[in-house]
Amino acid sequence: MLARADRLHREAFRPVTSPRTAYWEPPIDLLETASDVQIVAALPGVDPSGVQVFIDGDALMITGRRDPSPGMRRGVIHHMELPQGQFARRVPLPAGHYGRIDWQAENGCLTVTLRKAGQNR
Repeated sequence: MLARADRLHREAFRPVTSPRTAYWEPPIDLLETASDVQIVAALPGVDPSGVQVFIDGDALMITGRRDPSPGMRRGVIHHMELPQGQFARRVPLPAGHYGRIDWQAENGCLTVTLRKAGQNR
C-alpha cells in the first residue's frame, strides 16, 4: 500500500516534455454540479499572481510557474520532490457551455469555478 501511494505521488507531479519546453502537470480534482464545474489544482508554493486560467476549446488551461524559494537558492538540496519551473494542465471539460470563470488560491490550491451558461448565482 505504501509503495502504491509513493508511485501515485510520483505520477501526480510527473514532468512532461514537449518539443518546445519541459513542464510539470499539477494534480487536479474535477467536480460538476447542476450549476457549475469546479476544478481544484494542487499548486504548493506557486504565486497566484503568475497563474493563467482560460478556456481553450473544450478544455480549461491552467499555466504558470513555481520558482525555488530563496532558501533553496542558498542551501544544499538533499531531497526535492516538489516540482519547479513551468507548469501546464489541460483539463477536458464536461460537455456544455460555460459563462463566467471565477478562481481563488488558498492553502496551496487553486480553485476554479466555471458557471454553466444560463445559470445565475
